[in-house]
Amino acid sequence: MSAVDVVLLVTAVILCVSVVIAVVLVFVLATQVRRVQVELDRLREQVVPLATEAHKAAQHAAGELERVENVLEGTESVTSTVDSASRFAKRAFANPVVKVLALRAGAATGLQQLREPRSADTAKNGRRS
Repeated sequence: MSAVDVVLLVTAVILCVSVVIAVVLVFVLATQVRRVQVELDRLREQVVPLATEAHKAAQHAAGELERVENVLEGTESVTSTVDSASRFAKRAFANPVVKVLALRAGAATGLQQLREPRSADTAKNGRRS
């Protein structure tokens, strides 16, 4: 056998071994791709319902948020109305109440002074008028 024949034989053997390794690798890769596909399908079966449920929950939360916003607006309106009514009541009743209290205090002081001078004059002069 010549050197060329040996090189051709070694090359043929290496090529055959490479082809066998390539076939085995293709088989292993195809198996792994099938496994990944099965896992993706299983994951998709779980994720799609979860995503749908999350979407429904988000829609429900948005609706609830809108309701809360409406309630908050109503509360702000009621608060504003109560504040206005409070200011009106204060303006309407503060002056008359102060006048009544002043009248009462003045009347009490006047009555007290009407009673005291007689007893004070009697004590000073020793006589009654």
